[in-house]
This record gives sequence, C-alpha cells and structure tokens, in this order.
Amino acid sequence: MTFEELTLETLPEDKDLMWSTGGRRKAYSCPIFSVNEVDRTCHDGRQGRFIEIACPEWIIIIPIYKGADGRLRVVLERQYRHGSDSITVEYPAGLVEKGEDPLDAAKRELLEETGLKAGRVTKLASLCPNPAFMSNHQHIYLAEDLESVADQDLDANEEIEVFSLPFDEAVSLMGSGKVDNSLMVAATGLAVWELNRRNA
Repeated sequence: MTFEELTLETLPEDKDLMWSTGGRRKAYSCPIFSVNEVDRTCHDGRQGRFIEIACPEWIIIIPIYKGADGRLRVVLERQYRHGSDSITVEYPAGLVEKGEDPLDAAKRELLEETGLKAGRVTKLASLCPNPAFMSNHQHIYLAEDLESVADQDLDANEEIEVFSLPFDEAVSLMGSGKVDNSLMVAATGLAVWELNRRNA
C-alpha cells in the first residue's frame, strides 16, 4: 500500500475534493432536526442524492472549580436519554436557540440546568458531531469562577441530577461504559488539552 506522505504545511486545498450543491428538499421535520435530500455533483462529474440531517447548533459547557480539598472538580449531570434508553453522565449541554449566540446559549444552559453562573468562559472548539450526514456544530466551552445564583429551571420533560467529581476521576470514566456519549468524551479531551497547555 502506498500513499502520499504529507505535513500540515503540504496539505492540499479543500477545493480539490469539494462537491457542488444543487437542489435541497425537506423530507421530514420535527422540533429538533430536519431531514433533507440534497443533490450534489462531484468535480469529476459524478452525481448523487444524499441525506442531510439539519439540526440547530449545540453547546457543551464544562464547569470546573477547586474543591475544599484543593482538588480540581467538575460539575456533571445524570439524566435519562430517550435515544439510548439509559441514564447518562454528561456535562451541561443543549441547543442554541434561533438567533442566539453559542456563548450565550452555553451560559444559559449552565444557569438553567445547574443554577451556576461562570465568571470566566473559554471556548475550546467547534466540532462537527458527524459530518457524514449532519450539518451542525457542537460548540464546547470551559466554565470557571463558578457562583451558585439560582435554582434549576428545567424544561417540562427534563429531570437532571447535578453532582461533582474530581476532574481526574471524571476523565477516567470517559469511554469506560459509564460515560459513552462520544460528544462528552471529545469535550473532555479538549478540556484536558487546555488545562495541560496552561500548565506547560
């Protein structure tokens, strides 16, 4: 097997692989996503019809603080998820409302789900949850200098238990079966990278 060995400096431009978009038809719509059929043409003339899941933008916000013992701790949530029919452990997360800035959405979700306000919020990344067929992004933030300012203000169908763990213990749970949400695992990796960068 042979393939071209590249570096970041020698990566080709994306336009070499781009497909052009033709028609787009909505096949299904519900409150949290739409299913579109999209006609696209490859640069070499091939054509196809593809499925696109159009969702609102999403956010994850990772609240961290120093515990009474000096250990770095992270605020987590336990809740039932209908897709997996299971109880999951996650960070505060949610949808960006129409016209809302993702940072504002992150602060809002943190307040609604935990009653916390962050004095410092750092954007870690914007990721594509699944670029094979989803068109949205997941915006990931780190929240620090936390202050408890309110009670939970949950949506009608939400039931969320809030707790905290030492950050290193939370990291050890990622991918262990206790935490199998890939978006949360990716967010944790970004938080670890950010904290290591600061301490380098």
